[in-house]
Amino acid sequence: MRSITPPARGDVLAGLAVALVLIPQSLAYAELAGMPVVNGLYTAVAATLAAGIAGSSPYLQTGPVALTSLLTFGALAPLAHTGSAEFVGYAGLLALVVGVVRVLLGALRWGVVAYLMSQPVVAAFTVAAALLILTSQLPAFVDVETTSDSPFIAATQAIAKPQDWNAVTILIGLGTIAMIVIGRRLSPLVPAALMAAAIALLLNRSGAVDVPAVGSIPSGFPPLGMDLPWHGVGAVIVPGVVIALVGFAEAASISRRYASEDRRHWDPNREFMGQGFANIGAGLFSGYPAGGSFSRSSLNRLSGARTRWSGVLTGVAILAFMPAAAILSGLPRAALAGLVIAAVLPLIEIRPFVEAWRHSRPQFLVALPTFLATIAFAPRVERGVILGVGLSLAVHLWRELRLEVDTWIAGSTLHVQPQGVLYFGSAPGLETEVMTLVAANPAVGHVVLHLQRLGRMDLTGALVLRSVLEDMQRCSIHATVEGVQPQAMRLVAAVLGELAVPTSAATQPSDDDTVQTANGIGPPPAAKSPDKSLLRRFTTS
Repeated sequence: MRSITPPARGDVLAGLAVALVLIPQSLAYAELAGMPVVNGLYTAVAATLAAGIAGSSPYLQTGPVALTSLLTFGALAPLAHTGSAEFVGYAGLLALVVGVVRVLLGALRWGVVAYLMSQPVVAAFTVAAALLILTSQLPAFVDVETTSDSPFIAATQAIAKPQDWNAVTILIGLGTIAMIVIGRRLSPLVPAALMAAAIALLLNRSGAVDVPAVGSIPSGFPPLGMDLPWHGVGAVIVPGVVIALVGFAEAASISRRYASEDRRHWDPNREFMGQGFANIGAGLFSGYPAGGSFSRSSLNRLSGARTRWSGVLTGVAILAFMPAAAILSGLPRAALAGLVIAAVLPLIEIRPFVEAWRHSRPQFLVALPTFLATIAFAPRVERGVILGVGLSLAVHLWRELRLEVDTWIAGSTLHVQPQGVLYFGSAPGLETEVMTLVAANPAVGHVVLHLQRLGRMDLTGALVLRSVLEDMQRCSIHATVEGVQPQAMRLVAAVLGELAVPTSAATQPSDDDTVQTANGIGPPPAAKSPDKSLLRRFTTS
């Protein structure tokens, strides 16, 4: 039996450093999720311990995060009143669904899906979600009560009442943001979030200020609870799958990056399972869905973490703090709002949209609707992701149905060079294009199909090639197929049979304007280029 390696000194220091940051963050993110703040601490304990034991990355720190908290709020707001016992029950059920989905993906070795989420969708959703998270904190920031579950509507209601704004809460929120931003620039090792929360707590408890606080926080360890609204599983399945996939994107990105920097192996399947067990633990111990945190993972690594012990020790440290959690009951809500705003500010950027516009207009037309839909559907933000995924698939299908075809005529020979994937969706267009060109050029007596640029071909594609050759034969036109890729050679030979013409010079009609290449008849050399008026580029669809 392999002995268990004890934690290194760096793991101990890193675990404690992350715990000091996670305690105030867990309270802030719980409020963002619509949960009582103590449930954020429960999530921090259960998820961090489970992920530290079962995960793959030695640096990844799991627990409450902003994006997953927003997704949780959006999924559960239509089902129960925020902060109620029913809402907490649904949150635990949602965490279990997220956990089971991730464990299944890992157990089935489908961790590759971590690489398949379209970047324009993820980037656009992240920016929109960051804006929603920021606006959701404005009512607490200015201390104005609102009535809407939509973050933008609630923010509008708060901003529309400047006469009701509380200057003290605004100063506390701004001070919290300033301390975190300055601390981040000085060094990730500066516990700016803890310092800001501690100062705000001392000001409120000392009576120097009198502002709304988080309220009563029960002391004690996370309770094990199986009394969940199991009848509501159907209502949380779709958002649970969305959170399982979208929420894993950040964890996967963090783990891959650090594994690459350290030249270590990273196992996405095991990480899926680790994140899955983290959410199952959170669901069983009165928590809500959790994810990987980039800022806490970075702090973990910089603080000297070397193994997954650092994550376990973070959970142990927060668990040890739980009996004294009541001391945080005086923490101003404005300080928590400042913590959340400071966390999401770096995510609000226009660069992903600019890059999509420059490099791929179709992908821009995926990113922009995803962004707008996420905003419009708030708080049901998972619908924006679903729309974005649907648009990504539509763009992919549209591209797959299109086959780029270069054609040129040299003497009496028509050269056709398709590029892309020749399959059942794109192959019929190639046949139509060849017949159109032949009909438009009566002098053509020879057709050469150059297949060097085809990446893949299915049976329908090969059958269409045979149909083209048969059509040419009926028109008394000599036709050859050249440059068949090795992976398609067997299929083409079997389907074309006697119609396949060898690529030797003896079987080719002579043409002074073409050259013989290793793969058969190739494009004319620069010195004997075809008439430019006969050079055309077609796209079949």
